[in-house]
Amino acid sequence: MNNKQKNSILSLSLTSLLICFLFSLSAYTEKPAPADISKTNSVYAPKNEALSLYESLDLEKLGLSRQAFLYALKGYRQLQEKGQLLNDAVLSVIDFSLPSTQKRFFVIDLNSNSLLYHTYVSHGKNSGKLMAKKFSNRNSSYQSSLGFYTTGNTYIGKHGFSLRLIGIEKGINDKALQRGIVIHSADYASEQFVFQQGYLGRSLGCPAVPEEIHKELIQTIQNGSCLFIYSPATIYSKQSKLV
Repeated sequence: MNNKQKNSILSLSLTSLLICFLFSLSAYTEKPAPADISKTNSVYAPKNEALSLYESLDLEKLGLSRQAFLYALKGYRQLQEKGQLLNDAVLSVIDFSLPSTQKRFFVIDLNSNSLLYHTYVSHGKNSGKLMAKKFSNRNSSYQSSLGFYTTGNTYIGKHGFSLRLIGIEKGINDKALQRGIVIHSADYASEQFVFQQGYLGRSLGCPAVPEEIHKELIQTIQNGSCLFIYSPATIYSKQSKLV
């Protein structure tokens, strides 16, 4: 065997050894662990939980906007985590995507996952007639304000038994106390008024509710529960830090 042949065999042997070494090295190279599906899906858990509750209470059939409910529960959780809710058993949602002729005030017990109240509620007279379309945080605007509130204490005022509302979104509803925005009863917040006029009566910006239900509703949501007033107007979702 000449030198040329010997060199050729040696080269082939070295090549074979190198291939075997690389193959064995790849076999022992640590592969990335598979994605933790439970962790990946956990970011969707709150939304799935909210949708499950929304469906179980038949809120869509009752007219409550899905987006309104998702926003409400999202903001509620943030306020709860920050310790801003003294009464976190209930969540109230007013859905101004609905006309005033429909019951658009929803009070939900989050402990028992049940709907406690579903009733009429007025909007401000300068927010619109049948639909609430304009909103303001200004004094004497006589318009409703959107966003998240916590409920305050009760008192007896010119509208009788009433509930103070504390607007917690700066520039959106934080002048609620100053404006005297409260939940109170009104004879114009009734099915009879809707039947006679074709729309619900309007307030100076307060969410007024039917006389026959106002006391028990107020007592249920008083002292630190979460109230969310919704409209599909994008001006709110762009400003709010809670949705």
